[in-house]
Amino acid sequence: MNKKILSWIYVVIWCGIIFFFSSIPDLKIKQLGFWDFVLRKIAHITEYAILSILVVRAFRLSTDFSKKKIYVFSTVFSMLYALSDELHQYFVPGRHFATTDLLIDFVGVIIGLIFWDKIFNKTLKI
Repeated sequence: MNKKILSWIYVVIWCGIIFFFSSIPDLKIKQLGFWDFVLRKIAHITEYAILSILVVRAFRLSTDFSKKKIYVFSTVFSMLYALSDELHQYFVPGRHFATTDLLIDFVGVIIGLIFWDKIFNKTLKI
């Protein structure tokens, strides 16, 4: 399969995984107390770091955009998806729209971009 198409398929699959977990009502594990909160926020950061890496890779393989434009478009794409995810959670029982989660998702996106730039960008020749 074409690398360009496959790279976007990975993005769609990852967005589907995020959507799936957002569809689960009330993911809290009350027995963990404060650590439940910490683990859920780490999950937000991780899932959006991965999303931004996948989106950067897809843009890089499918466009001739400059590095700066790819990073801007990847950030916008990832944050629009984060916004849509929070809106989706508003309609899921036991979940809600949380602006703080959007900020945490943004941190994840930035971490993903830094990770790509410092690690993958120098080691992967795509």
